[in-house]
Amino acid sequence: MTKNNNSIDGFFIPRRQVASNGSRPGLDSVGGTRPAHTEGQGLKPSQAAPMRTSTADYFNKSTTLTATPPLPLEDDQPPRGRKKEKKPSRFHRPSKKTVKRILLVVLALLLIGAGYFAYKFFVNSGKVFKGNVFSAIFADGKPLKTDANGRSNILLFGTSEDDPGHPGADLTDSIMMLSIDQKKKDAFMVSIPRDLRVKYGQSCISGYQGKVNVLYSCARDNKKGDETAGQDALRRKVGEVLGLDVQYAVHVNYTVIREAVNAVGGITVTIDSKDPRGVLDRNFDWRCRYKCYYVKYPNGPVNLDGDHTLALARARGDVAPTYGFEQSNFDREKYQQKILVALKDKAASAGTLANPVAVNNLLDALGNNVKTNFEADEIKTLVKLGREVNSSNIRSLSLNDAQKPLVDTDCTPDVCPVAGQFNYTQIHAAVKAFATNDAASLEGALVDVFNASGVAGAGQKKADIVTGAGLNVDEIANAPTSAGTTPIAVYDLSKGKKPATLKKLKTLFGVQSAATTLPSGVVSTADFVIIVGNGTAKNAQ
Repeated sequence: MTKNNNSIDGFFIPRRQVASNGSRPGLDSVGGTRPAHTEGQGLKPSQAAPMRTSTADYFNKSTTLTATPPLPLEDDQPPRGRKKEKKPSRFHRPSKKTVKRILLVVLALLLIGAGYFAYKFFVNSGKVFKGNVFSAIFADGKPLKTDANGRSNILLFGTSEDDPGHPGADLTDSIMMLSIDQKKKDAFMVSIPRDLRVKYGQSCISGYQGKVNVLYSCARDNKKGDETAGQDALRRKVGEVLGLDVQYAVHVNYTVIREAVNAVGGITVTIDSKDPRGVLDRNFDWRCRYKCYYVKYPNGPVNLDGDHTLALARARGDVAPTYGFEQSNFDREKYQQKILVALKDKAASAGTLANPVAVNNLLDALGNNVKTNFEADEIKTLVKLGREVNSSNIRSLSLNDAQKPLVDTDCTPDVCPVAGQFNYTQIHAAVKAFATNDAASLEGALVDVFNASGVAGAGQKKADIVTGAGLNVDEIANAPTSAGTTPIAVYDLSKGKKPATLKKLKTLFGVQSAATTLPSGVVSTADFVIIVGNGTAKNAQ
């Protein structure tokens, strides 16, 4: 007999029927509550569990066929003896080996980038600074040289030798002195008029004297193109004019302004023209084919890219129509100082220092366009000062101040000191006032000295004491002996408006009081008058 596949232990078990609608008898019709599982709905046919009924129950006519417990869905517990299939993970977790490889690649890229910038730094620094740049990086920053007032004085001058076709490209049309106090973290700037008449101390194209902007190229060419000779000659002359020991010199091309400003993403400069319209200079309109005003800005802060910054640094209103540059070269010097401070702030900002592209471009701009006598081991100190000296602590001294000008623009044929050609005493006093923050010097008072003693040289000796104290001597002259009734007398013609100067003069000459009316025969327009009288013969000899 053929064995029936539907029997268990020899007993016939009928196969469960599936209705055409997918329901199973005894599950859906007798107490069942869930739909039957068919192929494509939950379980595969091979996964369906057989109905579990006993033989006795089946042959017992009085027993009603009952359904087995509901079959599990895929998210229920699996049938006995069958493990639940694992769902594939939505995210793939890399192995530790893969992570290490990625970190090594990132580290290699960082090292390559750091090596590249280190290389650029060394190359460009080697062009700018003197000495061993590599060893200087690993050493502490060397303090800058200082003068008697504890200040480091830096000459900044620019030429346009990088501008092809520019007439007089090797003339220093921009000359500026920056004085820094490393301890107090303050600074001041003063620009030297390019037309200031000076003595060269050597033979130049214009002779032995002439405009100061000729001296650099003259001294350089006399030494067969020696850059150091040109820097040193101009540095010493500027020190003579200002009464300072100028220890450092920095020579820049105009290109550095454009490239450095672009490298840091532009700068903001405040226009403060006396003209309510701001400033206008038509000399650069060719850059836009005369379809715009290339240098035209209202008063207030303006954002500039490199090209427009360079144009403003060179603008002086020498091409009509123009406005806002009434002082011509002096206005240009003012905006050059503003540009320098704005560039310093942007270059030292956290955003620029954290941008490798900006740092790289800035290094290129400096390396290709700057020459200086700074030593390599002074680099760290310079960078530190650039960050620590706040712009609010940088003052500006104008030699052409409208209230008390120190230079005469009508001097023939060039610019010369108000005190007289090659007489820099008043300039020295004003600069010393800034350098020492002396209250009396900052008042800018003018002092006349009259010799009424009849002893030659007595007035000059007293004048030297005044200038040595940082005050301005405007005139030294003789006076009638009748005016010198006392060995020394101080007259306050400012009538109390300059108290610090009055106090200093009293201390210098040991007087207790100061008259306000001059004696007969003495005329002066100064703020104070010193009269050297009788009883000074021994001191004068």
